[in-house]
Amino acid sequence: MHFTLYSRSYCHLCQDMLDALLLLQPPGKPFTVDVIDIDAAPDATLLARFDELVPVLFGDLAQPELCHYFLDEAAVRRHLT
Repeated sequence: MHFTLYSRSYCHLCQDMLDALLLLQPPGKPFTVDVIDIDAAPDATLLARFDELVPVLFGDLAQPELCHYFLDEAAVRRHLT
């Protein structure tokens, strides 16, 4: 299982979302999280797309986001099952 979190290095909401997400790891079934700093990304489209929405969490980049601003625990649990 893999997640992608679009964030900013100075964003406390971003760190809060990452911390809350990691607490939802099922025992014995770890998942990975790519944390992408939209300000450091070489592609300016990420900044344009996510500028005011970070943090934004995806479980599958081909699907709609799971949540933004705050972790939607129910959405993450649905994605994990």
